Amino acid sequence: MIMHAEVHLRKAIVMKNVFDVILLTALPASGKSEIRNFMAHMEPKDLQSNFHIGQSLQLDDFPYVVFMQKIDMELDKLGLEHFCSLPNGGTFIDVRTYGVLSQMLSEDYHDLKNRVIVKTDRPAEYMFNRIDRARQLAGMEPVLSMYPSDIRAKLIEAMNPEAEKDIAEKNSQYPDSFDNKTIIIECARGGKQGSEMPLTGSTGYQYYFKNLAPDLLSNAAVLYVQVTPEESRRKNAARFDPNDPDSSLFHSTPEKVMLNDYGCDDMQYLLEHTEVKDTVTVKNYGRTWHVPAGVIDNRSDMTSFLRADAKEWKKQDIDTITNALKATVDTMWKNYNKD
Repeated sequence: MIMHAEVHLRKAIVMKNVFDVILLTALPASGKSEIRNFMAHMEPKDLQSNFHIGQSLQLDDFPYVVFMQKIDMELDKLGLEHFCSLPNGGTFIDVRTYGVLSQMLSEDYHDLKNRVIVKTDRPAEYMFNRIDRARQLAGMEPVLSMYPSDIRAKLIEAMNPEAEKDIAEKNSQYPDSFDNKTIIIECARGGKQGSEMPLTGSTGYQYYFKNLAPDLLSNAAVLYVQVTPEESRRKNAARFDPNDPDSSLFHSTPEKVMLNDYGCDDMQYLLEHTEVKDTVTVKNYGRTWHVPAGVIDNRSDMTSFLRADAKEWKKQDIDTITNALKATVDTMWKNYNKD
């Protein structure tokens, strides 16, 4: 008997006028966080009626990267090998760590939708268990639970403040209702400089999408911010603020990582080889999704001005990014709101 993969198409929801989930994607420093900042300064009614974006709830895998790298720093102090990244600004030891991040984003999505408030007096232990669970879902072995009890106790004590902060931030944005709310999930994925398309294995957006939960994919649309890898590297260096190195607006990705993990990306390939125009075709779990997608062409840099204080923004610059964002979300909505 021939088994046919189930195809999940977008179903219009009566009286629904906003995206449930936007997957905000781009190479590092391409303008993702700046666009989020721009949305935060727009009038909510205008954002909803003209851009189909409700009050935004933010999910981002960058805090988990920072958290795991800080565990590596504590392992350094104990004279032990890193568990996440190679030393001196190196890449992930195992590229499947990108799958770990995707699994954690899916869990965050479910926690948010189900209003799972985390209450624990062992925040670091809770985070360690989450990371190990996500590693197993990504096909990796658990690590943090395998350290000797004395080492694990030292790591937990050192990481408790950071874990407590991350958990509190996650808990703080749970809404009373999801009416007219849009969950914006930000991430960057790519591959080694000079890689041929399609990207395969544990690299690129093809791997990212396949690691997201089915119900998340069913409610999502993709907003991709396009820049060249060269421009991404330039802006990555330019945005760094040593006084705020862990923030989404002012952090900098190490050069080794920029070349090895973000030397290219596969979003244009996925858009050009999709089954339905202006979507990304995702096949996993025995199903097929056609996730609506739109592209903001930011190769001319429409977004860097958004890092400045909003009082300094010029009308011409605001109009340029507004028009580009409007055209992109209209393309996304066309397929999102289709029977």
